[in-house]
Amino acid sequence: MTTQEFIAAALLEDVGSGDYSTLASISADAKGKAVLKIKKEGILAGMQLAQDIFHHLEEDAKFTLYKKDGDAVNNGETAFTVESSVHTILKAERLVLNCMQRMSGIATLTNKYADKIKGYKTKILDTRKTTPLFREYEKQAVRIGGGYNLRMGLYDMIMLKDNHIDFCGGIEQAIQKTNEYLAANNRNLKIEIETRNLDDVRRVLAVGNVHRIMLDNYSPELLEEAIELIGGKYETEASGGINLDNIISYARTGVDYVSCGAIIHHAVSMDLSLKAHKI
Repeated sequence: MTTQEFIAAALLEDVGSGDYSTLASISADAKGKAVLKIKKEGILAGMQLAQDIFHHLEEDAKFTLYKKDGDAVNNGETAFTVESSVHTILKAERLVLNCMQRMSGIATLTNKYADKIKGYKTKILDTRKTTPLFREYEKQAVRIGGGYNLRMGLYDMIMLKDNHIDFCGGIEQAIQKTNEYLAANNRNLKIEIETRNLDDVRRVLAVGNVHRIMLDNYSPELLEEAIELIGGKYETEASGGINLDNIISYARTGVDYVSCGAIIHHAVSMDLSLKAHKI
């Protein structure tokens, strides 16, 4: 889904056949100015999407930017002003706020995780635990906050998880069948495989032909053993139960990545407001 398609669908959901409150009470030629005010400290995200929403409704809407995506912001600061028709401001208001509040919340929480382990080589990854049809912007917010995207969906990376392995009949069969499928269909996709214990790791190493080994629900002590066993032959990713309280203990192991679904699904929206007046 393109940005324009997303905006059109989101406006259709909210505006439907018309913003009758505005149509009934405000002249179509009324002009206004809106100010996006920050009401809580954090990392700002969604500025480009906000501009795209206004310009979708009114190509000539005039923006003045005071902040940019990724800026650390504080209560009382102004992110942008926009001048347009009042009808445009009132149609765009809720969609802009919903998107920016959500994205800024994710960027802020991701930044907290990234800042915790800034002295280590480990990188923070998101997951597919996202809001349907808003994934692109949630993952964009992760990047703005200093994290990295694992994969966009089921189509851009192979991830052989426990269910795939169990249905397939084992680690060896899953890796073999996947490589055969990719070769037969001329698809160049990276392969990651989940392991649940050190024996699984040994079996993956015996077969090879993967790019990354996921170490799921390992304690930091067991993770360290697994990383030593892998010996840098493949990328490593820790997942499961990792949070702000224990992430340093995982980063100390030297694992390449930690994946945290919480940076998206536990994020609290940032408090923002869009104050408007006639001009």
